[in-house]
Amino acid sequence: MGKLKKGTWALILGGSQGLGLASAKKLAREGYHICIVHRDRRADLEGFEAEVKEMRAWGNQCLTFNKDILKDKNRNQILQELGTRLPEGQKIKVLVHSVAKGSLKPMRPLEAPSLGPADFQITLEAMALSLYDWAKALLEHQLFDADARIMAFTSEGNTRVLPHYGAVSVAKVALEALVRQMALEFAPLGIKANCIQAGVTPTRSLSLIPGSEALKANALARNPNNRLTTPEDVANVVYLLSLPEAQWITGTVIKADGGESLH
Repeated sequence: MGKLKKGTWALILGGSQGLGLASAKKLAREGYHICIVHRDRRADLEGFEAEVKEMRAWGNQCLTFNKDILKDKNRNQILQELGTRLPEGQKIKVLVHSVAKGSLKPMRPLEAPSLGPADFQITLEAMALSLYDWAKALLEHQLFDADARIMAFTSEGNTRVLPHYGAVSVAKVALEALVRQMALEFAPLGIKANCIQAGVTPTRSLSLIPGSEALKANALARNPNNRLTTPEDVANVVYLLSLPEAQWITGTVIKADGGESLH
């Protein structure tokens, strides 16, 4: 197994909770320096700041930016600061997109409020298009490592129909298409891009989905391993895809669900 190059960084978009935070912690344990971009209210920061303190105690640098990732101004400011703070020769090896910002509304107009064009637009921008915006900006700022890995989280909602999941489902399908296209067009630059399809995972984002308890019960009944997916399960796959041995995996969807999607 190849050794991690000293001064290697991972940039986590949406890394203050759930899959993003678990991925940050796993990569930090394995020697990565971490940069997390998130958007949280002051009341929610105490727990996150404790996690950051723990990562720093492992001997890692851990930079955090509590800013809206969708704003061009914020993205440019963050990358400019990274460009000045990263020592010469240190680059972003891993970009993880873990943004869960979307509209969970019904489609039927008789059920108010129902999905409208603005709901689709903000969900698509946050959960899909923002990945391309950040990847392109990292290239423009010349911050990507020569063997960089882009990873994004999709879900079984990419093919299965769930109530009130219409806008998110559209975004997940678009996200997967973007990742395939980036895998093709960024390949000459040494960049690999993949999606990770997590099983139903108890997170704060899941709890916001109408009927989430029924979703968990259904997933548990379907899973041959008789348990739900954990954020740490998914973070382990993020780490696996970051390894030198995974450099021939690109443009695909890797399932990390313990067999939940088999039936």
